[in-house]
Amino acid sequence: MIAGKLTRLAWTAAWLAATWTLSIGVGYAQSGKTITEWDHQTDGNEPANLQSAIARFEQGDRGYQVESSHVLNDAYKAKLKIAFGAAQPPCVFDSWGGGGLREYVKSGQVVDLTPFLKQNKAFADRFLPTSWSAVTTDGKIYGIPEENIAVAVVFYNKDLFQKYHLSPPATWADLMNVVKVFNAHGVAPFALANKNKWTGSMYYMYLVDRLGGPGVFQRAADGAPGGSFADPAFVEAGKYIQDLVKAGAFAPGYNGLDYDIGASRRLLYSGRAAMELMGTWEASTIRKENPSFYQKLDFFPFPSVPGGKGDPRDIVGTVGDSFLSISTQCQDPAAAFRLIQTFTDDAAMKERVADNRIPPIKGVTVSDPLMKRVQALIEQAPNVQLWYDQELPPRLGERHKDLAQALFGLSITPEAAAEQMQAAAKSTTN
Repeated sequence: MIAGKLTRLAWTAAWLAATWTLSIGVGYAQSGKTITEWDHQTDGNEPANLQSAIARFEQGDRGYQVESSHVLNDAYKAKLKIAFGAAQPPCVFDSWGGGGLREYVKSGQVVDLTPFLKQNKAFADRFLPTSWSAVTTDGKIYGIPEENIAVAVVFYNKDLFQKYHLSPPATWADLMNVVKVFNAHGVAPFALANKNKWTGSMYYMYLVDRLGGPGVFQRAADGAPGGSFADPAFVEAGKYIQDLVKAGAFAPGYNGLDYDIGASRRLLYSGRAAMELMGTWEASTIRKENPSFYQKLDFFPFPSVPGGKGDPRDIVGTVGDSFLSISTQCQDPAAAFRLIQTFTDDAAMKERVADNRIPPIKGVTVSDPLMKRVQALIEQAPNVQLWYDQELPPRLGERHKDLAQALFGLSITPEAAAEQMQAAAKSTTN
């Protein structure tokens, strides 16, 4: 009976795997002269820029064809996980680096790119030194920084600020006054589409940094002596979030709005919300999606908090935004690496600058005034904190996002959220 039950379970698992394979397009990493490539680039001109690079590669490497797939963030994560679980990943794939990529590295599913970089030293030297940390494990490099230096800033509607005689807030008290003024005039202070969870997590990350400095998170993430996700800085960050919620800082329904379909941006475009804390890729998206609103767009850094130990010049984000890797299923890693080189060549980087992005390479010159200020913000930052959900192991990163969303929903206390996060961290390391 037990054996029969196990056989049925195995058959069911195989059937489900096959069904998933068909539904997500899992295929062999490389078949003959065809290279599969997956990424999560769906905004702005980037899909077109990538196709342009593919055309250059196919022309230069005659006989090779690239099958490319661009998928929205959350769906992409699921698709990649299923493909690796089925041992049928794409040949080339992008990721956010950090803990998610390390999981695939530890399971032996990602090619060590260090030898390729040593053989192509001029290519390797083009990139900013800080861009390698998110893709380095045990001294070996497993990804190439591709897209963008992306950091979280508070975007705002200049016209609305001018209308109500407001200045960009530099302190928490200033911010709470801005919240109060906009509420008094029937404008939601912040647009937030937090169905995706990582969107609200940005507030939490900044508050932890402003309150305790970057070492608080790093010690907790590393399990270092004295490090804990129940540290007072994490608890206080939760309290600040709930103070914002109780003050009416967010447009109604925020925990159910979907960022991937532009819900938060629509609130900005309509004038129903005045601000949005988001990665600087948002500027590129807005410029393409709504050029007239782009003329109203500006940003300010996340404010300082009273008595905080963190440097208000610290930023949250990534020096790379997207990192290209090669799976060990790839039949011709050398050809795959040539494709990655084409994705990051001078022509590709110029297209990204034209698309209001700041590529992670040395000597980038940007002309857009807003992006020049973003570049200056990055250059003066003492610390760039990689997004928690990317730095942490995947299960712990997901737990962090769940708890952050619960804080916004007022369904958990800051103390309980911190304790549960620490408990999850302990169970992950045990």
